[in-house]
Amino acid sequence: MTRESIFKSLPLLLVAFTAFHVDAEVRLPRVFSNHMVLQRDAPIHVWGWADPGETVSAAMNGATRTATTDRLGHWSVYLPALAAGGPFDLKVSAGNSIQLSDILTGDVWFASGQSNMEMPLIGFPGSAVINHADEEIAQANHPNIRLFVVKKKASDYPLNDFADEASWSVCSPETVRKFSAVAYFFGRNLSESEHVPIGLIDSTWGGTPAAAWVSLEGLASDPALMPVFADRARMTAAQADIPALLAAEKREDEAARKAGTPLPVHAWHPDPASWGPAALFNAMVAPVVPFGIKGAIWYQGESDTTATLAPIYEKTFTGLIRDWRGQWQQGNFPFLFVQIANYKGGAVPYWPVVREAQRRTLSLTGTGMAVAIEIGDPNNIHPSDKQTVGARLAAAARAIAYGEKVEYSGPSFRQTSVEADGLRVWLEHAGGLAAKDGPPQGFEIAGMDHHFVAAAARIDGQAIVMSNPQVPNPEFVRYGWANAPTLNLYNSAGLPASPFTSEEENPLPPDR
Repeated sequence: MTRESIFKSLPLLLVAFTAFHVDAEVRLPRVFSNHMVLQRDAPIHVWGWADPGETVSAAMNGATRTATTDRLGHWSVYLPALAAGGPFDLKVSAGNSIQLSDILTGDVWFASGQSNMEMPLIGFPGSAVINHADEEIAQANHPNIRLFVVKKKASDYPLNDFADEASWSVCSPETVRKFSAVAYFFGRNLSESEHVPIGLIDSTWGGTPAAAWVSLEGLASDPALMPVFADRARMTAAQADIPALLAAEKREDEAARKAGTPLPVHAWHPDPASWGPAALFNAMVAPVVPFGIKGAIWYQGESDTTATLAPIYEKTFTGLIRDWRGQWQQGNFPFLFVQIANYKGGAVPYWPVVREAQRRTLSLTGTGMAVAIEIGDPNNIHPSDKQTVGARLAAAARAIAYGEKVEYSGPSFRQTSVEADGLRVWLEHAGGLAAKDGPPQGFEIAGMDHHFVAAAARIDGQAIVMSNPQVPNPEFVRYGWANAPTLNLYNSAGLPASPFTSEEENPLPPDR
C-alpha cells in the first residue's frame, strides 16, 4: 500500500476505529438511570455489556465489586444490600465510566396488564377519564416515588434490553400525567403507609391477552394452554381484511362528517403483534427480570372473555404467575391483581367465568385480589374510579408483602353445607358481614342438575343461608354470576364480596 493510499484510507479507518471504540464502551441496560429506585434489603444486581474479556467495576455507597466480561461481552455483579434510603450514586467503570445519581433504595413494584392498568391519569381521550384527574395531577409532587414507563413493543424472542429509550423520573405533575393511574394510586398509598421510597415500573398494553405476557417456556409447560396458539392463528388469518375494513370505516367517518351526523361506532381492532403468545413477555418483561423487585401488580382479563380463552384463563393466569416468579428467581414474591369489574360485555356471560378463574388463582401462595365488582361502569370497559382500585391493591400489599394486620379482602367463599332450611355458605374475611339496602342480592342455588335459580338469602353471623322451594335438595351456590351483576354484600372494612361458584369445575356459559 502506497503512502498516498494509506492517507486516503485514513478517514475510513478512523470511522471504523471510532465505531469499534463506541461499541466497546461499558453499557448498562436502560432500566438503570438517574432517579431510579433499587430494591432495598436485597443484594443489588448490576449488569451490562462491554468488550469481551474486559474488567468492569461497579461502586455504590463505599462498596465496589468487579467482574470480567464473558466471550459475548456480558458482565454481572451484586453489590451489598442496603436499607431504605438515599440518595446514592452508582459508578460503573471499564475503559470508560458511567455515573448515575439521585438513586434511592426502597421497594420496586412491577405494574402490568392491559388497558385498565395502562390507563393514565389524563385518561383515554374521548373514551374515559379518571375521577378528579386535574386535582390528582396537580397534587402529584412525590419526590420519593419514582416512575419508569416501558415502551410498547412485541418480539418473537426474549430481548436483553428495552428497545427504546426510557429512563426513571421523579413523580411530579408533569411526569405522572401519562403514567398508569392504578399503579400511581397504589404507589402513593404505599409511600404514605410504609414511609420508604417506591419505584413503579409501568409495563402495559391495552387490549392484550394474558398469554402474550407469559414466556414460551411457561406456555409450553402446560399442554392445556395450546388453545392460545390456535387463537393467535385465528387472529393472524383475520388480518387480511383489516386494510379494507379500516378504509371502509374511514369512508363512513367522512360521510358522517359531511352529513353533520355523529360518527359511527366502529369495533375495536387489536394490534396483531400484541396478541402473539409470549410476544409482550419477550419485549416488555424479559429485559427487566434481572432487576430486583418487591412484587407485581396486575390488571387484565377483559381480553380473555372469549369462547377460546375464558375456559383456560385459570391455567393461563396461574401459569403466568409461576412463570414470572421462576424468571425473576426471587422466590414467591407478592403478586397482587384486580378482579375484572362489572361490564355488560357481549351477550354470552364469559366475564363471570374469568372472575372465577381469577378468584381460584388465590390458591397460589403470596397472591392477593382486589375486587372491583361494584366500582365498574356497565357501559364503559374503562371505569373512572382508579383510586379505589389502587387503594385495595395497596391494602393487599400491606397485608401480604409487609405483614400488617389490615383487612385487605372482601368476603370470600370458603365452603358450603346443606341444612334443613337450605344451603349455608361459609365465608372468609366476613367480619361485620352486612348487605346494603335490603337482603343479600345475587345468590342462586342449584341441585345436581346445575340448573340455577334465584335464592332468598339471609345473613347469619359470617355465613349466608339461602333457599328456594324449587330446589328441595340444593348442592351448589353461586353469587354474582353475570357480566354486570348488582350486588350488595360487604364486610366491616367496606370491601365487597367476590363473585363465585361452589361448583368444582368453573362452568362455561352456553353459546348464544
